[in-house]
Amino acid sequence: GLAPVTSIYLTGYYGMEKPKELYFILFLITYLLIILESVTLIGVVCVDKSLHEPMYILISNLAVNGLYGGTALLPALLSNVLSRSREISLALCQTQLYAIHTYAITEFTILAVMSYDRYIAVCFPLTYHTIMSQRVFKLVILMWIYPLVAFFVVFGITVRMKFCGKSIDKVYCLNYLLVQLSCTDTTVANIVGLLSVALYTFPQIIMVIFSYVQILRVCVKSNSTQSRLTALRTCVPHLLSISNYSVGCFFEIAQGRFKNAFSYQTKLFLALYFLIFPPILNPVIYGLGTRVIRLKLVQIFCKYRRKVLIL
Repeated sequence: GLAPVTSIYLTGYYGMEKPKELYFILFLITYLLIILESVTLIGVVCVDKSLHEPMYILISNLAVNGLYGGTALLPALLSNVLSRSREISLALCQTQLYAIHTYAITEFTILAVMSYDRYIAVCFPLTYHTIMSQRVFKLVILMWIYPLVAFFVVFGITVRMKFCGKSIDKVYCLNYLLVQLSCTDTTVANIVGLLSVALYTFPQIIMVIFSYVQILRVCVKSNSTQSRLTALRTCVPHLLSISNYSVGCFFEIAQGRFKNAFSYQTKLFLALYFLIFPPILNPVIYGLGTRVIRLKLVQIFCKYRRKVLIL
């Protein structure tokens, strides 16, 4: 029989030949930016005891997941841009697709939990602290364990497959693209894949819709314009984050469906958006959009500057 496939060609790199140094610098800056922003946000929340509140704990988890997603993509991308060969081992391809898929599900799950947090904050302001303090750690465990376990079922099926094809038209590995290279019938894998997508998107969609319907109901009922504005203002960073991530997922789906409609650069941008822009923009949205974090960052910066000036 045929020798088993042990490596995969990522043909999505073909357009990076000419200015590959430029692509390398661009991706390196992107990765360093993700690390700097995420670590700063996580550090501020960890170090400052006054930020050990449910909302800030969830924000720092979002930054941790951004680091995870960026690391699932960018080190391999940087290495492949400079490499002559576009070949990666099957094991590395499978590791990367597990990391990328679990990042994507975790991001959505964290955003769903954050919408629940905003719902409790707006609809039950007096008991918010009591309710969320009791639930936050259970929710944090759930939003990490659930995606890792949920995707493992699909991943288990993929790992057991024998592959005949060798090339994926992408700059990173995705599950459904690897499954397409299988020698055997993929009906079961496709059905399980579709069912699992429903399983790890519908609960989150329901949670987000439910939370915002309740928030809007409270805002409509409220007689005070001030309290309406306050309620909506606390939701703005979350709405920006969830919109940004949804746009990224839509781009990824769109470029997969309409491959020939876009130029190479557009296709690359659309494919990388959901892995690069949420990790870059979330710390900015929350760091600048959340007054308490913004003030803490300014305080830390001023303190650091004073120390430097004294030295």
